[in-house]
Amino acid sequence: MRRAHRLPLLLAFLSAVVWGGALSEFRICAYNVQNFNSKKAANFKVVHTLTRIISRCDIILLQEVTDSDGSAIKKLLSSLNRYSGRYESYHYSSVSSSRMGKSPDDMQKYVFIYRTETVKVTDQYQYPDQKHFVRAPLAVHFHSDTTGIQDFVLVGLHADKDNAVKEMDHLYDVFEKVLTKWNNENVMFLGDFHAGCAHMTQLDKKNIRLFTNTSFSWLIGDKTDTTVTDKTSCAYDRIVVYGRSFLKAITPFSAAVFNYAQQFKLTRTGVLMVSDHFPVEVRLKGSAPLIQATPLLLLIITALHSFL
Repeated sequence: MRRAHRLPLLLAFLSAVVWGGALSEFRICAYNVQNFNSKKAANFKVVHTLTRIISRCDIILLQEVTDSDGSAIKKLLSSLNRYSGRYESYHYSSVSSSRMGKSPDDMQKYVFIYRTETVKVTDQYQYPDQKHFVRAPLAVHFHSDTTGIQDFVLVGLHADKDNAVKEMDHLYDVFEKVLTKWNNENVMFLGDFHAGCAHMTQLDKKNIRLFTNTSFSWLIGDKTDTTVTDKTSCAYDRIVVYGRSFLKAITPFSAAVFNYAQQFKLTRTGVLMVSDHFPVEVRLKGSAPLIQATPLLLLIITALHSFL
């Protein structure tokens, strides 16, 4: 085969390596689904939209799941697995907390939904302190062969809006407990923290250890709007990671709000049928060693394009 014919094949191969590396990134999401119960799960449009949102993520933390018998999550998982069976080769499973709240009318649980092909649950821990939290955090230890970091802990919290400052500060105690339990510093906190507007001011942050301790990185900025309506512009939903090793495992600038109203071309009414929040997300780098060579490969591809 002549060199001129081999070059396009080499170019195609190198492109596949580069873009294959990008596709291997691992997405972690968090979403306040606003009173997700069996009645809401009976709405086809709501479940269809949720299915499209969740199917983008390797792991997603759902908050404000209020169904008492688990039927809403079962219906959602059924929809996800039918959807992925048509378009992808993924299967979804879940792990849940107990139901918690201020009163019988306000009982909620945390639900992590994850792709079983890309990640495994190795352990879970329900923080026992109901004194400092209205809905005590759920910590889940995950393992993934597809990520560079492989073993990590996700801690979900839906902070009570009237107690957000105290709950956020006590997340540091949760961190210490989780660190002792699993001896793993790769810890990420995520959820609706009510960490903005009147619920958490700049002055309040001086009394929150997750802010004052510089080992914690807040990936969703204070000026980000995670809400749907024009009446609010607040960074309620957040993602926080501990330590340099976890931070290095994250794709730079990948933490963001997923505005599915724009992506799916939905009306404001259609979005509010699902929730008054948008999901937040972040991506982890893949485990393939060739991904580290991507900048060099891009230079080679550029040079080959010029040569051809």
